[in-house]
Amino acid sequence: MTELERMLIVNAVHQLKGRYFRTLDCKDWAGYEAVFAPDLVADMRDASGQRDESQLIFGAAAYVAGLAPALQGVITVHHGHSPEIDVLSAAEATGIWAMEDKLWPGPDSPLPFRFLHGYGHYHERYVLWEGDWRIREIRLSRLHVEVEHVGA
Repeated sequence: MTELERMLIVNAVHQLKGRYFRTLDCKDWAGYEAVFAPDLVADMRDASGQRDESQLIFGAAAYVAGLAPALQGVITVHHGHSPEIDVLSAAEATGIWAMEDKLWPGPDSPLPFRFLHGYGHYHERYVLWEGDWRIREIRLSRLHVEVEHVGA
């Protein structure tokens, strides 16, 4: 693989992650699902700051179907920084992204907090799927979570 080919893949992964953040925060669920390979493994067990075994989800459609209702009525802002992308082949890469997110649930939200500010890393595997780069594996690890609980 030439350096130009490697750089083009890294750029494609950057574009993919940009779409990930934008479609998630804009609640574009069809666009969000399209950033994933259909056989996605989403490991969000450590995303809340407390391990939750129910948050290991298989399949892009199942992942989005569970996330979309939980985030309806929630303002979210997700940022990704300092990507470390390793190109493994012409059709596979891995990456780690430093992340920060903020969530403001609305009054009708079932979430048990008024505000959440999280810091951590996304650990991902990317594949070339039918001509487009997609996220095949995603795991969120948190370093710190600040939460303002309801009633506080």
